[in-house]
Amino acid sequence: MSEPVVLITGCSEGGIGNALARAFAAENCKVVATSRSMKSMGNLENDSRLLLQELDVLSEESIRNVMNRVLDNFGRIDIVVNNAGVLCVGPLAEIPMAAFQSTFDTNVYGPMRMVQAVVPHMATRKKGKIVNVGSIAALSPGPWAGTYTASKAALHALTDSLRMELKLLGIDVINVAPGAIKSNIGRSATATYSQMPEWKLFKPFEGVIRARAEYSQSLKSTPEDEFAKKTVAAVLKKNPPPWFSYGHLSTSMSILYHMPVFIRDGIINMALKSSKNS
Repeated sequence: MSEPVVLITGCSEGGIGNALARAFAAENCKVVATSRSMKSMGNLENDSRLLLQELDVLSEESIRNVMNRVLDNFGRIDIVVNNAGVLCVGPLAEIPMAAFQSTFDTNVYGPMRMVQAVVPHMATRKKGKIVNVGSIAALSPGPWAGTYTASKAALHALTDSLRMELKLLGIDVINVAPGAIKSNIGRSATATYSQMPEWKLFKPFEGVIRARAEYSQSLKSTPEDEFAKKTVAAVLKKNPPPWFSYGHLSTSMSILYHMPVFIRDGIINMALKSSKNS
């Protein structure tokens, strides 16, 4: 299609989804940018290239309603980008189970709700692309963000299976694993962290745990627009790659993944100590 119809979740201002929406639009795509709140996409309101919709990935009804509106407007959905996600920070032994459930509900079940809603439509056309946004952090999990990295690891595994299954229906599935990208995820995680209970066993580590919420937001982090442009170019290829990773630390984390565990643990611990002292 000369003008693919692209539906993106999690397009709040300052996030990766917002940058992806603008990048797809710049490539002459018809973009449906979604978020739980229209107000959160304020910077996109005056962009005539975009159709803004409220969509909550926790709600099958919300997903179904938006899908129907998109089909009514454009007659098809060519690409779905499952970007909506949350970062959860805290020690695994003390973090509330409700936080576990909320993280997986958004980061894992949310994308699967979207997949199950759009695949029947794509299957009838024998074409389409599904992009799941994971995280390079899932390759080499460190302390204090185990809930988040576990949810992204689960999404990576589901994406691998989906790629093989949906290929039989003519649908491409791409796993996008961002590195450290400048976005609002650190600010959002800090706000969520403030609602956590006071740690008991890990009280002495309060400072370093809190710092993990913004660990990816250093001066070296890759600008979101740069990441979005590279990602869109990969997704729009006739034969898109099954795995695409880009951004600060993406190469380093991939190398760590293949290292012996004791070496990987030592390197991650040194990096965290360095971050604490900087």
